[in-house]
Amino acid sequence: MSKSVRYSSSPLLASKTPVWRSKFIVAAIALSFVGLSGRAAYVQVIGNDFFLRQGEVRFARTLDLPANRGRILDRNGLILASSVPAASIWASPGDVDATPEQLRELAVLLEMPLAELNQKLADEDKNFVWIKRQVDDPVAQKIRALAIKGIHQRKEYTRKYPEGKTVAHVVGFTNIGDHGQEGIELSFDKELSGRAGSRRVLKDRMGRVVEDIGDQMRPMDGKDIQLSIDSKVQFFAYQKLRDAVTKHKAKAGSVVVLDSITGEVLALANYPSFDPNDRQNLSGEQLRNRALTDTFEPGSTMKPITIAMALEAGRVTPQTLIETGPGRFNIGGFTINDTHDYGTLTVEGVIQKSSNVGALKIAQKMSPREMWDTYAALGYGQKPQIQFPGAVAGRVRPWKTWRPVEQATMAYGYGLSASLFQMARSYTSFAHDGSIIPVTMLKSAEPAIGIPVFSAKNAKAVRQMLQMAAAPGGTGPLAQTVGYSVGGKSGTAHKQVGKGYASNKYRAWFTGIAPIESPRIIVAVMIDEPSDGQYYGGLVAAPVFSEVVQQTLRMMGVQPDLTVEPNIVAQTVKESF
Repeated sequence: MSKSVRYSSSPLLASKTPVWRSKFIVAAIALSFVGLSGRAAYVQVIGNDFFLRQGEVRFARTLDLPANRGRILDRNGLILASSVPAASIWASPGDVDATPEQLRELAVLLEMPLAELNQKLADEDKNFVWIKRQVDDPVAQKIRALAIKGIHQRKEYTRKYPEGKTVAHVVGFTNIGDHGQEGIELSFDKELSGRAGSRRVLKDRMGRVVEDIGDQMRPMDGKDIQLSIDSKVQFFAYQKLRDAVTKHKAKAGSVVVLDSITGEVLALANYPSFDPNDRQNLSGEQLRNRALTDTFEPGSTMKPITIAMALEAGRVTPQTLIETGPGRFNIGGFTINDTHDYGTLTVEGVIQKSSNVGALKIAQKMSPREMWDTYAALGYGQKPQIQFPGAVAGRVRPWKTWRPVEQATMAYGYGLSASLFQMARSYTSFAHDGSIIPVTMLKSAEPAIGIPVFSAKNAKAVRQMLQMAAAPGGTGPLAQTVGYSVGGKSGTAHKQVGKGYASNKYRAWFTGIAPIESPRIIVAVMIDEPSDGQYYGGLVAAPVFSEVVQQTLRMMGVQPDLTVEPNIVAQTVKESF
């Protein structure tokens, strides 16, 4: 055994410890506590800004509270666009803890390749990454049931368009961020969007909300916008336009329907169209609102305006005789032709037979300045004042630069350009007793206040000429409807290609008014490049006008102004047994 040691008899214990050493140790300990207390006071009270900022960066979050975007309604309150709640899936890659099987199920639910999902979750340095925006509620519930750590959901809104292709060019659409991109969605984006709210919260490292901090700002929902569009009229116009474009193997077409009393746009349809609920692989051809954005030389639909100018200037009367024989006219080295030699026509006959020679001879009775002033008063060469994006001005060159041949061709619709919408609006001057009225895309119950361009007498005279043009013996008898008097003018214009005109490409027009004595609507139709053998406006566009007019007036409750003759044939049938 080892030799035992007596610690009590150790000489170290017998030695005296200096007093200063013990005092120094106690003082050092005390100073340490004072330093720690001071540091704690500085960190928590005096110099805590830096640490508060760092805490907020790591745990404080501002959550957006999205506002519900306002609805777009038709004039009768039918919903054309509305927002519905939709969950968006996001992740904190560094926190994701999932088995391979869970990730495969998640990829299947989100309809995305597993490799794409793994790529989104690959960067563990990120605190936030979108996985997929705006998924359907059943999908969101199934994802929630997977209970994958680090996968979260956020409430958003997605836009739905119940009427689909029918009103696509009117309503437009929004992007993934719920901001308007086209149509009314873009024009009234500020009013529809409202104001998003916010909520300041503290989150733990798992992304869970611990508590609210600060005041919550509630979202302010967007306002509803009620349009002048009648969805029933819009649907019927779109359907008949689509049928005509398909039947005549045309490139495209447009229809505009205006209320001639209030100036409301009841329908604005284009074909081809698109589905605003599914905007993948869209082309510019589908998105173009041709009625407002495309300009053309309107052809013979301008002749009634030329006649109205001359009537207003006192240069002609409806019965003034105009020599159009032998069906052609030479001016400035150019020959202008009629389809037939009509000989001597009255001014009414010039409209009824659609004589180019007659129109140019009437135009020659006026100065370029007089014609230009009237075009400007009717809105040609000016951007339409309408609450809609993309409307174009068309083109009417300054009158001082006109050559005689240009003044002559403008008389029957060549040498200037206009949109179908501008053409429809200019005819309100005939329907509204000589006054051009403002047009609107919003519902309005008040009659529009117009600006006089022609006298009421001359406007009525032109309406009667339009009625003759749409009657048997005129160029547009296919525009006739059952029970309602109509008047209108067809137009067939060669399409301009480069610096010249294509010999086999046309645009067919028909613009008219109904009923004639007490006009309620104006309908303008354009069919672009009909290619099945028929291309005249009276054959291609006039039937669409007829069907749209008849259906629209019935929907509006307008009483027929013509007697409808019953056409029932009784036949006796012998029964044999």
